Amino acid sequence: MMRAPRLLLGIGWHWAFGVGALLAMGCSASGSDGSQGSGASGSSSDGGGGSGTGGDLGLGAGGPGEEQENAEVFAHSARTLFRLDPNTREVKEVADFVGCVDNVIDIAVNEQGQMFGATFGSLFSIDKETAKCTKLADGSYPNSLSFVPKGTVDPDEEALVGYNSATYVRIDTTTGFLSTLGELVDTSNPIGGYYSSGDIVSVIGGGTYLTVTGADCDDCIVEVDPANGKLKRVIGMLNYQDVFGLAFWGGSAYGFTAEGALIKINLENASTSEIPIPSAPAFLEFFGAGSTTAAPLTPIE
Repeated sequence: MMRAPRLLLGIGWHWAFGVGALLAMGCSASGSDGSQGSGASGSSSDGGGGSGTGGDLGLGAGGPGEEQENAEVFAHSARTLFRLDPNTREVKEVADFVGCVDNVIDIAVNEQGQMFGATFGSLFSIDKETAKCTKLADGSYPNSLSFVPKGTVDPDEEALVGYNSATYVRIDTTTGFLSTLGELVDTSNPIGGYYSSGDIVSVIGGGTYLTVTGADCDDCIVEVDPANGKLKRVIGMLNYQDVFGLAFWGGSAYGFTAEGALIKINLENASTSEIPIPSAPAFLEFFGAGSTTAAPLTPIE
C-alpha cells in the first residue's frame, strides 16, 4: 500500500522547547518506488490514557543511570536538523541540511553516533554537528530507516535497515546497495497484509518496533523480528493516523505524526497520551527522526 508523496513547506524552524517526558526518535516522511509515502495529512485524536506524560529520562543502554556518550536523539523537517538534549528535554536547531539537495525523508543513528539519511533519490552520511550531507549513493530508499543491533542481521556490526512497503531490506552504508531480508507478513495471512506506515526503531537489548497500516488498522504499532523483518506481534491500534516517526526511550515508544503531534505509546497495549510541545512553530510537521540503538531500556526513577 502506497501513500502519495506529501507536499512540503520548505521552511527552517528556529525553535526550542522543553518536553515533560521524552523520547528517542525514529524516522518517517514520504517515500517513492515502493517505500511508504507520507501521504496527505491524516486526522488525529487525543491519545488514550495509560502512558501518561512519563518521567525524567536517563542515558545509556542497558539500564537506568548508565550514561553513554552517544545516547543521542535527533529530529528533522524536510530541510533542517534538530537535536534533543535528553537531560534538559530541550530541542534546538542544529542547522539546515547542506548538500542533501532534496527533502530529507529520514535519518538513522547507530550505536557509535554516526548519522545517515535518505532523500527521495539518494543516501547520505550526515555530520550531526553541522548537518552537512555527503552523498554515498543514488537510488530509491525506504522512508522507514533504523539501525538494528549487532548480531541480528550481521554478526559483526550494526545494520541499516528499512521497509519498502512490506519488504524488509538492508542498506549497505558504503555502497548504498539494497538487499532483501524478508517480508513483514506472509501472504497467507487471513486478515490481509500490513505495510510500513512510516517508521521502524530498534534498541540494543530491547525490541524492534514498526508503525503499520493495512489489514485491520491505520495506524497500528507492531513488534518485528530485526533479523528478517517478520511480524512478531500486533501490539494494537494507535489513536492517531500518519505516525511517520517512531522512537524509543526509557521503555516506551514515541510517535511523531504528520500533523505535528508527539505521542507516548505504551508498548504493552498501544495506549497513547499526547505530549505538549510548548512554543511549537505554526505548521509543524514531523518529517523524520533518528535515535541511537543505545537508548536506555528503562527510565530514571
